Amino acid sequence: MTESLSQLLPEPGPELIIDDNLAVDEEPEEEIELQFGSVDEFVRDYLRHMYKRRIDGRNRVWSARWWEVGEAIVRLEALWRSWEYLRQDPSTGMSVWWRDHADYHLAILLSPDGPFAETADEPENTNRRGDPLPYLPPPEGLFADVRDAE
Repeated sequence: MTESLSQLLPEPGPELIIDDNLAVDEEPEEEIELQFGSVDEFVRDYLRHMYKRRIDGRNRVWSARWWEVGEAIVRLEALWRSWEYLRQDPSTGMSVWWRDHADYHLAILLSPDGPFAETADEPENTNRRGDPLPYLPPPEGLFADVRDAE
């Protein structure tokens, strides 16, 4: 026996009643002024200098052309956006960012089985202990400064 779609949908619930007094004491959240205008600026000027790891192409891999790898762009964009938000918290914001965001995503990005695995053997993608992560600039205009749009 075939049931119609309407029979499978749940019954409508009671109407949602919104109490306008719930947020009376709360201040509207201010828009964050971004320190970095793009994921490229974040990677170039901050992340690669703060997260110095020996990249040997075997134990850890990275790509100086990170912007050619879709997964890397999305993960690094998430790192940038979460950093911009959490830096506003003077108490534990940066600790939360490192623990929940940077260490998590960078472990995946730097993994020999991660998104940079195909580029591991290229000399431009390795560095010495204590050096910043390898970096080559993306094509002009690939990452617009979002502060210019504001």
